[in-house]
Amino acid sequence: MIRLYHFPLSPFCRKVRLTLKEKRLEAELIEERYWEQSPDFLRRNPAGKVPVLRMDTRVMSESQAICEYLDETNAAPALMPRDPEGRYEVRRLCAWFDDKFHEEVTSKLLYERVNKKIMGLGYPDSKNVKAGATRIKYHLDYMGWLLDQRRWLAGDAMTLADFTAAAHLSCLDYISDVDWNRNATVKDWYAKIKSRPSFRTLLQDQIPGFPPPAHYADLDF
Repeated sequence: MIRLYHFPLSPFCRKVRLTLKEKRLEAELIEERYWEQSPDFLRRNPAGKVPVLRMDTRVMSESQAICEYLDETNAAPALMPRDPEGRYEVRRLCAWFDDKFHEEVTSKLLYERVNKKIMGLGYPDSKNVKAGATRIKYHLDYMGWLLDQRRWLAGDAMTLADFTAAAHLSCLDYISDVDWNRNATVKDWYAKIKSRPSFRTLLQDQIPGFPPPAHYADLDF
């Protein structure tokens, strides 16, 4: 039995969900209101964060560590390159999106518009929203530059770097905060990711009080 304690609009949880599905591993999804810091949840992860993955008797946290564990213990399809240079590039880009993109964009748009209301923390900070809307343009341009040189973000094969980026962008797409017309190459890349069977459950997510836009689940935008 595999259980994933998650929050639907967490990019870190979505990265793990994509990896599980890509590896054809069925998991029971248990939605966790992690901000309430319940004693049961803190016993699973004293850091008080999602995702938390339970496989048999093993309890794991931290999305990057979980995804690499799943990749190493389930060979096909491979989401990490075999060569050291390739693995470095994948990890560099995963960190780029989970750290820099998350700090500059995801936390400024998604957390201000959605998480604050769900957690009862008040209204969005307009300065943060404006900053996130400005910074996402820079990141989309950087992704376009990478994809002009490669088939996928980290090279010629799809990797965990693509799932990490797509996890963040899918959360922002849920609230219509991605300008897909800014870069046709990035839009085509996302369409390829979005069309994969592993993406289907993400496109079915529904957050009460926050309906997704019509294009969110449309594979042709």
